[in-house]
Amino acid sequence: MTQTPALDQKTFESYVEEAVASLPKKFKKLLDNIAVIVEDTPPPDVYRETGSPRRSLILGTYQGVPYQHRGAWYGNTPPDVIVIYRKSIEQICRTRAEIKQKVREVVIHEIGHYFGFTDAQMREIEDETR
Repeated sequence: MTQTPALDQKTFESYVEEAVASLPKKFKKLLDNIAVIVEDTPPPDVYRETGSPRRSLILGTYQGVPYQHRGAWYGNTPPDVIVIYRKSIEQICRTRAEIKQKVREVVIHEIGHYFGFTDAQMREIEDETR
């Protein structure tokens, strides 16, 4: 596979922002106390926490208290964090259009975790929509 030239950070972040902005309003209005950030690659602790082999590609992660598990006690807590890994996504895509599409898929997948869906449930939903 031909390696796609890396995007500059600002362009990649704009793809992430567009993906979040494109969410249906009924989901966007439920996003609360959450930050979506971009990092180049996952740090080693992410592989340990997810049980993923060190050479596997992790495209994104969600860390926090899923929306459905928040109760009256939930407050004064740091924001949940979705991290999108730029170099991992660039590594599997050949064009800017593919990168943009993959960013959208990963953002939606991680927001699914925010709403309490497991990886298996998200894969099933993603397979149904393809």
